Formats: sequence, structure tokens, C-alpha cells
Amino acid sequence: MTPPAQSPDHSITKKRAHQNTKSSVAVTGMGCISAAGTDTKSHWININKSTARCSPMPDWLFHTELLYPVFAAPQEPLSEAGRDLLEDTLPDFTTGAMSRTLNLAVSAVAEALNQAGIGLQYLRGKKVGIALGTTVGCTFNNEDYYEQWRRGMKPDLAPIFHYLSGNLAQALHGILGTHGPSAVVTNACASGTDAIGLAKGWIASGACDLAVAGGADELSRIAYNGFAGLQLSDTEQCRPFDRHRKGLNLGEGAGLLVLEEEGRALERGIPPLGWVRGYGSASDAWHPTAPHPEGRGLKCAFDQALADAGLSIQDVAMINAHGTGTKANDLAEANALSNLLPKSCHVAIVSTKGMTGHTLGAAGGLEAIFTFLALRQGVTPGTHGYQSSDPQLPVSPIPQGMSVLLSTHIGMSQSLAFGGGNAAMVIEARQ
Repeated sequence: MTPPAQSPDHSITKKRAHQNTKSSVAVTGMGCISAAGTDTKSHWININKSTARCSPMPDWLFHTELLYPVFAAPQEPLSEAGRDLLEDTLPDFTTGAMSRTLNLAVSAVAEALNQAGIGLQYLRGKKVGIALGTTVGCTFNNEDYYEQWRRGMKPDLAPIFHYLSGNLAQALHGILGTHGPSAVVTNACASGTDAIGLAKGWIASGACDLAVAGGADELSRIAYNGFAGLQLSDTEQCRPFDRHRKGLNLGEGAGLLVLEEEGRALERGIPPLGWVRGYGSASDAWHPTAPHPEGRGLKCAFDQALADAGLSIQDVAMINAHGTGTKANDLAEANALSNLLPKSCHVAIVSTKGMTGHTLGAAGGLEAIFTFLALRQGVTPGTHGYQSSDPQLPVSPIPQGMSVLLSTHIGMSQSLAFGGGNAAMVIEARQ
């Protein structure tokens, strides 16, 4: 990795921002798994080394004749921490009885709870909120059943029961033995960010004592073929915001946060890793799949998140953009950011999808974690895959191979979705 270099074009004067403590919630644990790593530590190492694992679709997921590469998580989606958690709660479990998406979510929640210093016993008697974003979940991998049914056969009903038990939040409550608010958010690719925003509201309103929030999604043949059919996929590794970008690569994984009221965490002797300061959500109402060319909904969500945090754009050191690598998304997002960022305000813009692919409902959770990691370290690596500037884009991200020092600990993570959904959150890392 190129040694961190401070650039006057991507730094702002260090100052302590005004904190809107009324709506802010503390983050005490983080957990993630994707093609870029099996936990937060390995993710940060690989992101800094720009070690990307993009490859043809592995046959152990599903077979395809198409040549669009993907970012597949490990073949064994259950981490060691996740396996330990299941052995404590469900000693007779088998990984095959759970969807791949749920296995990924369990891996992430196990790491997050461990980091938060929360054991199963502590959860007893607590109101625990679980909000998980997903798009395909485990519901798209049952084609064999329907093909047999349409041919007049009588296939085994196991895939149907698997589908009916596919509520990720309910499943996690069952695994953890917890009770409290429960929601599965399916707002396409903004699902993970929206789930965190929903859980933030639960904590701020006192609806629960703590919450687990983020997103999880596995690769599926239907989603893979769908993006290919829309001509949104690239036959090479994706290049967010790059002049030569041709589309996205799909990925899979899970990214979850533990959210608490700060006082409760401190009573347990756990200082927060940081805070989710603000959240905003808005719709383009423009097109079933394409974003508004000027990012109308994103601008609204962005402003809402800053207002909720009681901050201004001058307080923000970095933005983790949606940055899928498609022509339409990157242009719309760049136009929106150009209108949002004052000329005198130099904010580091990055996309991390060159390391994970587009993980759909998991993207918001994973990218919130990557934003936290950069803010906690005070430096952000560049955008893997971005090397040539596009003259049509009014803003440019930090290029691959370059690192930029961040002079505040406040950043934003944003997600754009099919149907015109947009979500943004303001994050502050503990100094």
C-alpha cells in the first residue's frame, strides 16, 4: 500500500463537531464477513492492501454459462465465532438447516456481540431489537422445486418450508433467545442502511435496550441473471467512478452493528466505538431501476441525515459512496455530491465495492463498518478499481493506491436502490 499522504484537496480543518446527543446512538460492536475477509480485522487489512477476491462464479454456489465475475464469501459461510455461538444456543444445529444468508448473518452477529462484550446471559430479560436488511435472503434458491412442480411431479416440500422460515430477524431472535422489536427491511440495495436507521430510532425512543442492525445477502442465480439481463454487470472487475467502468459485480456477505444508548454501555464498562449521529431516507420517484440523473432523492436523504445529526457538511471528513461502477449510478451520485459539497469543502470520497462487489441488502451494513474503520484509524484508503478520471463526473474519488489522512472523525455512508430509494447516515468514530 502506498504510504498515507495528506492532500490539501481532501482534508478539512480539525474541530470537534456539535453533537446531537438526543438522536445519536452508540455503536459498541461490529461484525462482518464477505469476499474481503471473515471479520473486521481481516477486512481492514485486505482493504488497505487492496487485495480483492473477484472470480468467476464458483460451482459450489451455482453453475452458470455467463462470464460475469462475482465476489463470493468463503465457501463455509459460518465463521468460528458463529459456530461457537450456535453450539451454545442450538447444540443440535446443522449448517445445512439454515440458509447461506442466515449463516453469514450469524457470523457477523457473533463477532459484533463479542466486541460489544455481550454474552448470551446478558441478553436475558432485555428488549433486543433486530433489524436486518436483505434483498434475496434465502428465497431465490428453490428453482428445482418449482421446475419439478411444473412438470407435474411431487417434489419434497423442504424448499417451501425453508422459504416460509426465511425471516432473518425472527431467526436471529430464535438463535439468541431474545425478544424485542423485529424487522426485515427489503428496500433493495438501501436495505442495510435503512435497517440501521430504523434501529437507531428504536434506541433513541427507548423501544429497546439494545439492537443488532445491518444487512445480509447471499448470491443467487436469479439475482445474478437479473442484473445480467439489465446489462448492469461487467465481465471484468468493477471500476467504481472510473472512466472505463462498464458495470457492477455482485457480491455477498453480512455486516452488523450493535447499537445501544451510551449510558448503558458505559455502565457495563464498554466505551463506544463511535456513534450513528444521523439518518435520512428519501425517494427519487423517477424510474423502476435507474436513479434520478441529478440524484434528487440522494440529496434529500443526505440533507436529512445531516439535520438529524445537527451537523453541516463542513464537519464531514469522508463519504463512503454507493459507487457501484454502473454508468447511471456513478453519474447520478457524482452529480448529487457536486451539488451537495461546497467548492471550499474538500471531502474524501471513496467506494469500497471494488473490494466486496455489490452485496445488495448487505451493502449498507458492510459499508457503515468500513466507514467506522477508516474514521477510527484517521485515514482512508483509495477506491479499488478507480484509476482513470471520467470527465463527465463533476467529482472524483480517492484513486486506488492512495491514502488520505482524515482531519475529523466524522463521515457519511450512503446507499442508492432500485425503485429510487436513497439512504444516508452520519457516523462518528470515538477519538
